[in-house]
Order: sequence, then C-alpha cells, then structure tokens
Amino acid sequence: MLGDFQEIIKQALAEDIGPGDLTTWAVVAPDTPACARILAKEAGIVAGLPVAARVFASLDTDVRFSPQIRDGAKVSRGDTLALVEGRAETLLSGERVALNFLRHLSGIATRTAGLVQAVASYRARIVDTRKTTPGLRVLEKYAVRVGGGHNHRFALYDGVLIKENHIRVAGGIGQAVSLARVRVPHTLKIEVEVTNRRELDEALETGADIILLDNMSPDEMREAVEVVNGRCLLEASGGITEETVVAVAKTGVDLISVGALTHSVRALDISMDIEILTPPV
Repeated sequence: MLGDFQEIIKQALAEDIGPGDLTTWAVVAPDTPACARILAKEAGIVAGLPVAARVFASLDTDVRFSPQIRDGAKVSRGDTLALVEGRAETLLSGERVALNFLRHLSGIATRTAGLVQAVASYRARIVDTRKTTPGLRVLEKYAVRVGGGHNHRFALYDGVLIKENHIRVAGGIGQAVSLARVRVPHTLKIEVEVTNRRELDEALETGADIILLDNMSPDEMREAVEVVNGRCLLEASGGITEETVVAVAKTGVDLISVGALTHSVRALDISMDIEILTPPV
C-alpha cells in the first residue's frame, strides 16, 4: 500500500505554483482543451503513477488520467506511461510536480530492481534505510517495494536499532540491549550494530535478534555468518554498491541495506508532451 501522501502533494504544488502559474496565465487561453502523453525516455521500472494522477486531480478533479501500465512495470525508451486529458492550464501547471515525483520514484524503483536482480540467486534481501529525502519517506519507501526491495523500519518509533552512539551513551552493547529488553514491548525485535568480531560475540551473548555488520569486508561477513550459525538474522550495511552487492550476498547474510537507494539515486528520464485538442466542427 502507498499510504497517505496528499499533504506531500499539497506542499509540492504550493512550492511550485504559489499564488499562480504566471507563464500559463499569460499565454494560454482559459479552458483550452488539451491532452498529454507521459513518455519514458529510457528503460527502467516505473513507480509513482498514482502520485502523478493525484497531482493533476488536486488541481482539477475533471482531469482524466489514464495509466497505460502499472507501477512496477518494466518500460523501454518511447513507451507511453499515461495519457492525461483536461484543461491546458491544468496540465501545464501540474506537469513539473507530477514529473518530479514520477522521475524520482521510478529512479528508486529502477535502482532497487537492479540490485534485487543481482542477488536473486542468494538468500539476501535488499532493504532500504532511513536515509530518505525529508518529507518524502512514505513515497520513497513505496518505490523501493515497487522495485522488489523490502523496507527496513519506517522511523525511530517502530523499531529498535542500537547503533554506535547508543552503545557509547548506554555504556556498552550488553547494557544497551538489557535496557532495551526492559523498556520496549516483547513483540519488537532488537537489532545491534557491530563493527568487529569482539562486538559480534558480545551482541550474540546478549541475545540480539538481528545484528548489523557495519562496513565489514566480505571475509569478515563470511566469518560472522559461520559464528552466528543461524542464531539471529545478519544484516550487511555500509557503502554497498552494484559492484559489491554480489560479493556481499555470497557471504550468506540475510539482509543487505543500501542507503543509496534513496539518498543519491538518479531520476529516470520521463517527459510529458502536450497537444491542444481541436473542438469538433
């Protein structure tokens, strides 16, 4: 499910249009009928069509947005993603915001799909992180799912992940996990970040449910998999790229988290061509 994103669209339109689209007001006659075709200009995985549709509907409920494919579809250069019909001023005013969402989310889905495909022969699942664009997390994590990836915790309130600074403040891994066991519901899993074999052993002794292997080499990850031997889940994290993800997956870890899925993804090239509709004589 995509969830509620209306407020995100509202803010994006307010940012882009403000009190009015000056150029469209100046050069386009009111109520001019038009249609538009949203096109892929390169191959990729599409995500965000419901968001683009909502952008235009937020400006004018009479706009007809007709998707030609579904989110998650693989497209080639020149493929039509959607047809949009309505007043020219609505299509022009909503074009950039709709495309910004569609391009960005499709870029996330495309990169995610590439990593998922690369490790398809291994047990590891590709997961995202909290390294998202402020205000866009619900959409970006949706795009990860569209691309075949999985979501890590959504925010600080729905999961326990004890990281390096938590461990320092708490006084050690054992102390941090013990405090968490007492203070959080028994239904929540507790994950601990480790950077070396000593910390791994300590996290195991405390009964951590998940251990995050932070910036470890494949050899260190492989050793961790052997030591843990299925007693908890292992997550690999830290600078993992398309060039290194297979080597990480081969170690036998359960999860591979990739912040770059959302924090530095390249947008998919998508455009919109508008034509004026000539009224019948």
